[in-house]
Amino acid sequence: MRTTTNHAETFRSIPTHATPLSDTKLTSLLDQEWSQFKNNTRASGVESKQAALVIPLGVPSSFQYWEPYPISIKSALGAWMTDVDGRRLLDLSMGFGAMLVGHLNPVVVEEIKSTLEVGTLFVTPSPISRDAAERICHRFAIDQVRFANSGTEATMYAVRLARAVTGKDAIVKVEGGYHGSYDPLTVSSKPSLEKAGPANNPTPVHSAGAISGDVYVVPYNDLEFLEKTFKENAKKIACFILEPVLENLGIVLPDVGYLEAIRELCDQYGIVLIFDEVKTGLTAGPQGAAQRLGVQPDLICLAKSIGGGIPLAAFGGKKEYMDAVSDGRLAHFGTFNGNPLAMAGVRAVDKVCTPEALSTAEGFNLQALERISQIIEEYELPAHTVGLGVKGCVTWASAPVRNYRDYKATDFKIAELSWLWSINRGIITPPGLDEQWLISLAHGQLEIDLLVDDFLQLAVAIRS
Repeated sequence: MRTTTNHAETFRSIPTHATPLSDTKLTSLLDQEWSQFKNNTRASGVESKQAALVIPLGVPSSFQYWEPYPISIKSALGAWMTDVDGRRLLDLSMGFGAMLVGHLNPVVVEEIKSTLEVGTLFVTPSPISRDAAERICHRFAIDQVRFANSGTEATMYAVRLARAVTGKDAIVKVEGGYHGSYDPLTVSSKPSLEKAGPANNPTPVHSAGAISGDVYVVPYNDLEFLEKTFKENAKKIACFILEPVLENLGIVLPDVGYLEAIRELCDQYGIVLIFDEVKTGLTAGPQGAAQRLGVQPDLICLAKSIGGGIPLAAFGGKKEYMDAVSDGRLAHFGTFNGNPLAMAGVRAVDKVCTPEALSTAEGFNLQALERISQIIEEYELPAHTVGLGVKGCVTWASAPVRNYRDYKATDFKIAELSWLWSINRGIITPPGLDEQWLISLAHGQLEIDLLVDDFLQLAVAIRS
């Protein structure tokens, strides 16, 4: 097995041997696992039917739904959740990073309780919001920040800010990249390959009902095509928005020098560089992915991990860009922006997510990645592991995934089996088959052992 570190201690292991998996065996195991799922989650099935009467699909957010029905959760504490069937589940999703400090973290709970004695919403400036802004600016090494309420709001306003500063309207995004539900950013988030055109010159695929304007779509890790796009359209392009490490497709690492070259190209062509760190943020390290990887964008978008489970987002960056908010070129509104409850989340996370605490969690994650990599090697599985900070994943392909087209070539049948296998054994991960596990501050050795043993038993079943 070969382990590579592309950037500051990112993790990827590639197996030296891999043998094909039996499709018949996989089909049989999937049938067994789905039958077991239905037997174990009858109360979730009933709850799903009741919820569907008043909520489309019975879920608050469309990604939460899967056939025949999703698991319904009634409570959570630390690294564990309890579903309506009474099963205790190890949470390895942790809200995509929103629960980085753990469910009902005592410091978060105490900050919220204290805030409830002060006020929940002022809709005015406050020392409370100023304090939180100072914490965010200091931690992420930015000049100024504005708060919002969701990742979609943060990315939307960052793009609008880039347009206001440059006087240009077009944007560039990565094929397969997800940045929330703002119309232009839904283009080619996970396009059908039948509509997406050739890999080296992708066709922008627009979402139904979305009005996007000019959006140029580029492959990740392809500097030649990016520079060609910039050179031909620089007079129209306001910004290039991307996750510095793609986390919409498992975990896809940047090639060595890729982000640095992007920074130089954006400077050369007068294009605003926006890092979407909604999913990386503090899960990538104590100061986020930009600081860890050593490339500073013009603007950064944050959410999830900075709020301790409270709805919260932010966008900010260099003062020369944020000045467009100050002088009125961009109007940024929101009744709940900077509300005291959200600011309590910022305070709590800033206190709890010390370099030492995050280093301990990352150590557990690295242990899991290394042990699972050894299992992949021993059982000659066509898979590899990738990690960044406290997040990790198993990608069901023998070769590194460098972009969306590589991701689409992975084995989704075994990915489904792996996800369902864990669900049936009390370990819950996101349902998209392309997400990551997250080792929060509430996870410890017990939880790592459960994760690794679960993967070992899957490998044994596949090869039996």
